[in-house]
Amino acid sequence: MNADIRWLDDPEIFQVNRLPAHSDHEYYGNMEELQSKKNSLAQSLNGTWQFRYSENAMSRPADFFRTDYDASDFDTIQVPGHIEMAGYDRNHYINTMYPWGGHIYRRPAYSLCSTDTGKGMFSEAGYNPAGSFRKEFDLDEGLLGRQIHICFEGVEQAVYVWLNGFFAGYAEDSFTPSEFDLTPWIKEKGNLLAVEVHKRSTAAFLEDQDFFRFFGIFRSVTLYAKPGMHVEELWVKPKLAPSGNGSLGAELKISTAEGMSGRMELSLEDQNGGPLLKYEMPLTEGRCMERYVMEEQAVGPVEAWDLCRPCLYQLYVRLYDAEDRLVEVVPYRTGFRRIEIVDKVIRLNGKRLILNGVNRHEWSAEHGRCIGMEEMEQDMQILLRNRINAVRTCHYPDQIPWYRLCDENGICLMAEANLESHGSWQKMGEVEPSWNVPGSLPWWKEAVLDRIRSNFELFKNHPSVLFWSLGNESYAGDVLQAANAWLKEKDDSRLIHYEGVFRNRSYEDTISDVESRMYASPAEIRDYLEHDPKKPLILCEYMHDMGNSLGGMGSYMELLDEYEMYQGGFIWDFIDQAIFAEDGVTGQKVLRYGGDYDDRPSDYAFSGDGIVFADRREKPAMQEVRYYYGKYR
Repeated sequence: MNADIRWLDDPEIFQVNRLPAHSDHEYYGNMEELQSKKNSLAQSLNGTWQFRYSENAMSRPADFFRTDYDASDFDTIQVPGHIEMAGYDRNHYINTMYPWGGHIYRRPAYSLCSTDTGKGMFSEAGYNPAGSFRKEFDLDEGLLGRQIHICFEGVEQAVYVWLNGFFAGYAEDSFTPSEFDLTPWIKEKGNLLAVEVHKRSTAAFLEDQDFFRFFGIFRSVTLYAKPGMHVEELWVKPKLAPSGNGSLGAELKISTAEGMSGRMELSLEDQNGGPLLKYEMPLTEGRCMERYVMEEQAVGPVEAWDLCRPCLYQLYVRLYDAEDRLVEVVPYRTGFRRIEIVDKVIRLNGKRLILNGVNRHEWSAEHGRCIGMEEMEQDMQILLRNRINAVRTCHYPDQIPWYRLCDENGICLMAEANLESHGSWQKMGEVEPSWNVPGSLPWWKEAVLDRIRSNFELFKNHPSVLFWSLGNESYAGDVLQAANAWLKEKDDSRLIHYEGVFRNRSYEDTISDVESRMYASPAEIRDYLEHDPKKPLILCEYMHDMGNSLGGMGSYMELLDEYEMYQGGFIWDFIDQAIFAEDGVTGQKVLRYGGDYDDRPSDYAFSGDGIVFADRREKPAMQEVRYYYGKYR
């Protein structure tokens, strides 16, 4: 198969040859590597790449992926990173509108009529920047002679991939990993990886979040080698009974190479390494992929995972060959907890849940949305210091380590899928869904369901994930109804959240387990809760922290004493989106916000509405947060 630039225009083509989404488990060849965290089965491709910027698809070097292509005039760029932050294109911040508003007339394919295919909308656009990346590499010793996959943890927004001149695949979802099989074309030495990234595609209509509109390879790129026996997929299913007893089930997909057989061993240990469960089963010989199920096993009395005391248990999956040699070991930390709605009240482990939450963009004043462990650990310390117990991952999946940090520190997560189509239904501040996506348009259904599935498959094992969120501000229709139904059928251990049904009440019985509002006043909250409410109420966004804000926080928090069905909410938002720059007059390092880059349309300093500044200094308003969130826990 050859790559086709017209895929940028087609909402029904959002991936080609991309491997199925799966759990975020790590794997190692032996226990020594696991303990040292030095994985010989993984090879990072982060670092310096060759790079060429083009204003649009038509002017890009279309054959740059060929092994005989002369790239001597290419620049260099650091991966991961945003192309704009490397000095190309321009920084552009916009909230609800689409970024081309006022410049170009665009409507989503099929949104006005079934014959409007959107042909050439992005592939032939005068302005739709493209980045051409090249990386030469040799395989590390531990990867030799094995099946090799490549994982792009985040590429914004549409990505084509070639290896050694051969087309490997295409993907669009910017914030979940895209993996491709490189085995047919990989060599021991002298490999050429070519990656073409386009700033906009049909995915742009689904990724209209309130943020700077970057593009590029902004999360890590890693090669992974598969052992002859390999856990492809892991779904751990811990249950907590009201009695305090725990039980554990699991589903796995395991591949075995031709001629190999052996056994799988699953074990569970307590915090001190004491054994709680050990389960074995034989593995079918030479199956490319086989599903294995461990039915629910009694564990006995367990300590619950809770926001105040996040107890985690260590699970291991070990694969042994026919000679009983360890081939692969998978570690995973899990927890026992129960989230449910009882008498219209959300309860965690039987107790009413109060969400002292924030919405959190991934952000760095130095590197935009390209952040590392240092920033994540700083954010976690800020949350804990200020009594914040919940995070909504607005409005896309975060990097994998963040979910592990939340597991370890007792932070409840509302895990949001990568979906916002704000500009398609709200125009000039009014609800006007005449050309809304995804709505009930069949051409957009699979792209949206794929984003929901990817979010679920990646993070389904994290005890901190108490809510799945279908996305943000995308109105409501048959597509999101189908997404809600898919999650309901798949996972009964969590609740489903979506705010948009407030805008379209015809779907309130079929979308979302909770009533979710944005910026409802205390009077509106009372009105809902005093008139036979159907669902518990969450404010997925409130206390918009822009300027001298948060002074009225007490009037919201006091409602927690009056109404059990009011469960708290998530402040908008955690961190300012601003970028360090050198002031042209003083030469000092200063923060620049939306509109400071001659970006139009723009919502200007609206990018600065966090409770911490972009450099992570706490704002004075944090005193209010710490006081009230410490009082109501």
